[in-house]
Amino acid sequence: MSTKYYTEDLSDFGFRELKEAGKLLTAISNGLPDDFDDQGIKIGFNLNSGYVFLTNDNYDVAMVDDKGELYSFYSTPYMGVEGSLEDLIEGYDDLCKEDQEYVDELKEYYKVA
Repeated sequence: MSTKYYTEDLSDFGFRELKEAGKLLTAISNGLPDDFDDQGIKIGFNLNSGYVFLTNDNYDVAMVDDKGELYSFYSTPYMGVEGSLEDLIEGYDDLCKEDQEYVDELKEYYKVA
């Protein structure tokens, strides 16, 4: 049994994943999310979740939406809840205090009420 759950090796990507990778590359021309550093950008594929995404030297994650725009995809530092800022705001009441503080910092950064 393989313990491999993440790859950047395009030979591990199937047709669907390669198509998603193409969308990510096209979306870069529209700009990266404000909090996504452009150093060491790579395409990653999580074999467990099926997510295909951009990552960088800071391990930030960006995904593409239905409009072809990139958005930051976060993982909270304590509970590991994943999603866009909107997802995290929606689930805010279910987060522990420390993760709520993390979301508050993101909201402040993006000037979201």
